Amino acid sequence: MATKVYMEALSPTMEEGRLASWLKNEGDEVKEGDVLAEVETDKATMELVARGSGILRKRLIGDGDTANVGTVIAVIAGADEDVSALTGGAEVQAEQAPSTAEAPAQEKAAQAAGSDVGRGAAAVAAAGETEPDSVERGTPAEDTPADAAPTPVPDGGSQAKAAAGDASSGNGRVKASPLARKMASESGVQLGGVQGSGPGGRIVKRDVEAAMEGGAQAQQPAAPAAAQPSAAPAPTAPAAPAAPSEGGYRDQPLSPMRKTIAKRLTQSIGPVPHFFLTVEIDMGEAMRLRGRINERFADQGVKVSPNDLIIKAVAAALRKHPWVNASWTGEAIRFHDQVHIGVAVAVDEGLITPVVRDADRKGVAEIATEVRELAGRAREKKLKPEEYTGSTFSLSNLGMFGIEEFTAVINPPEAAILAVGAIAPKVVVDEKGDMAVRQRMRVTLSCDHRVIDGATGAQFLETLKSYLEDPMLMIA
Repeated sequence: MATKVYMEALSPTMEEGRLASWLKNEGDEVKEGDVLAEVETDKATMELVARGSGILRKRLIGDGDTANVGTVIAVIAGADEDVSALTGGAEVQAEQAPSTAEAPAQEKAAQAAGSDVGRGAAAVAAAGETEPDSVERGTPAEDTPADAAPTPVPDGGSQAKAAAGDASSGNGRVKASPLARKMASESGVQLGGVQGSGPGGRIVKRDVEAAMEGGAQAQQPAAPAAAQPSAAPAPTAPAAPAAPSEGGYRDQPLSPMRKTIAKRLTQSIGPVPHFFLTVEIDMGEAMRLRGRINERFADQGVKVSPNDLIIKAVAAALRKHPWVNASWTGEAIRFHDQVHIGVAVAVDEGLITPVVRDADRKGVAEIATEVRELAGRAREKKLKPEEYTGSTFSLSNLGMFGIEEFTAVINPPEAAILAVGAIAPKVVVDEKGDMAVRQRMRVTLSCDHRVIDGATGAQFLETLKSYLEDPMLMIA
């Protein structure tokens, strides 16, 4: 029995996914549980597994294409099973979301009619072409000289060869993924001059990027003014530049992660009433404790950073101030029984917050080991959903970049986030009135005023300051 392969929700917040790469080709044998493809979600690159066994009969999207959750992206069936109805239905609509794939052209009817154009369109559709506007149109038919004969597609060639020939023959159709088409449109790349490397000669993202970098795009053909043949475009016809000129620009299509960041932060900074509290902390004792811990656990390969100590102090302070370890639900204020700290980690395409669960119950050395492992998997986009969801409070540290002070945007539904600046030597006046050089750090607490009042946030920072200036208080 045939099995439809859907774009699955591989993360709790995923609405669409980008197919990073197919790991199975059409015609390959597939067993239930086999990994079919790698999918780039809004947070990580995840494996999409088969939900049935058989032959991978049809792939409906290509590498680099994006599809909504619920879209049918492939069909698994028996070698002799008729899947035309399934692929047709899948390409028209998905069960949960609109599909990005177009229904195949009436291939059999076109072949029966003996139309060269019909055979070319059928070959394109059979190779997994997308919605109608993903087919790049060339010179309109009415502008084509009457004596221009259509370029035939060899009847004996494969569908892939027919589609590839169709893309280069000048008959007006170019096979390209939606993402490649969009990138080409925005950057001025002419798809007719790009060699496709996807299935069946399809132009995908990497081909457009190569054309953009190498200046390999084709010249925009000029529409003939009076049906006169011309060896070159008319001098007055506008042409796309071969490469970005000085002072120009290049548009980078949004990744699923960047889309999610934009959506989440827009949801936060607009409706969430932020206010900010800043305090300066003497980190001398904390840094000395860090040195002792690293010396004590050196033989175990443990290396504690200042951020690990801050996570521990924040977790201990949250246990003492439940209003800060809370969330806004719209109907209630939710107080969390556990302390889960989200730690912001910069990755190539944005930001992700792996979660240190039950941070208040863990030692500094254990936190250091866990954060290092989570951050490593985050940069490799290998985090599991449970490793970056469910935080009750977040922490963002830019001190390693020399940033002394900044404000961070709350990650809803959390009620607060702590922005941590650099630890730097400063001349201060001590309690005796003498001048002294101390290791100082500024932190800023962003608060959701619907949950946290000014005095509540100030009391939390007072506790945090006391824990870092005298770490023994955390275990007292």
